[in-house]
Amino acid sequence: MSLDIFWFLPTHGDGHYLGTAEGARAVDHGYLTQVAQAADRLGFGGVLIPTGRSCEDSWLVAASLIPVTQKLKFLVALRPGIISPTVAARQAATLDRLSGGRALFNLVTGGDPDELAGDGLHLSHSERYEASVEFTRIWRRVLEGETVDYAGKHIQVKGAKLLYPPLQQPRPPLYFGGSSDAAQDLAAEQVELYLTWGEPLDAVREKIEAVKAKAAAQGRTVRFGIRLHVIVRETNEEAWKAADRLIANLDDATIEKAQAAFARFDSVGQQRMAALHKGRRDNLEIAPNLWAGVGLVRGGAGTALVGDGPTVAARVKEYAALGIDTFIFSGYPHLEESYRVAELLFPHLPVKRPTQVEGANYVSPFGEMVANDILPQKAAQS
Repeated sequence: MSLDIFWFLPTHGDGHYLGTAEGARAVDHGYLTQVAQAADRLGFGGVLIPTGRSCEDSWLVAASLIPVTQKLKFLVALRPGIISPTVAARQAATLDRLSGGRALFNLVTGGDPDELAGDGLHLSHSERYEASVEFTRIWRRVLEGETVDYAGKHIQVKGAKLLYPPLQQPRPPLYFGGSSDAAQDLAAEQVELYLTWGEPLDAVREKIEAVKAKAAAQGRTVRFGIRLHVIVRETNEEAWKAADRLIANLDDATIEKAQAAFARFDSVGQQRMAALHKGRRDNLEIAPNLWAGVGLVRGGAGTALVGDGPTVAARVKEYAALGIDTFIFSGYPHLEESYRVAELLFPHLPVKRPTQVEGANYVSPFGEMVANDILPQKAAQS
């Protein structure tokens, strides 16, 4: 099975260490352009652009990167309850047209009550999913060219329609991740690709089987993806040292503060992430080569695959054997790690890579020139 490999745009910040300003770098448009262009040239199929008050706006970031990339797809956030489904459909169609059909959409219901209240959304967890179902039904139908009348519990529209259709037909694909029963019900009815965070194989298998069964009951099929960090090096020893280095500057107070903040979330997925490490530094390898150290201070996806290229590839293939065909990776710092993943991991995977980027210098690699005009022997012989 050919795999789709995506990368991540760190619009909430980037650096060499987690939980500290030491080794951090400014994330401006120039840096995001560097990361996006690297992903484009290296053969990543797309980039996930995060959402939330700690991030730059994902839609504006995506729009700004259209002219500086060629093949890269942009997975941007849809926020039910924050925006009208009809307005969101118009925005989605515009982004898809202006990007030449490179828009993908990630439905995000939100899990931080404080942040949601700041955005004017005061619904409970179950009510948010009710509203998300209504939002998505309208959004999908409008993008597919229907004129929609809808009277739901949370959303009512009359004569909702789209005059300028998206380039992708019948509409751009919809991605979504959530671990609760309500989230799985939504995925089964509404989305093309269901995302999970990186949990041990048995836990991921359980989710996939549940969503498959629910989708089949509605006469649908759903694709599956997973969101993971990656720490890949030339040897396993180097990779584990890099993992330890990533959290080398964390103190107990920082971890405690972060875990207290995550504890207020009503996200089942966030609760499952926290249960993997329980806020402790010891025994962070929760499954073979699956490391939970990122989740000590980072909300959302908190696990990383750690090892050399063949080892990490073996773990990726285990997830693929469960039916996962899309992997959304990230690593710190994101510019350098995109190259490590492409150079050390891609050769060991059946990667679905987009057509070569126009204008890129696809010459055979030959290393450093010797005495200005003498190629290294191996390359010269090839």
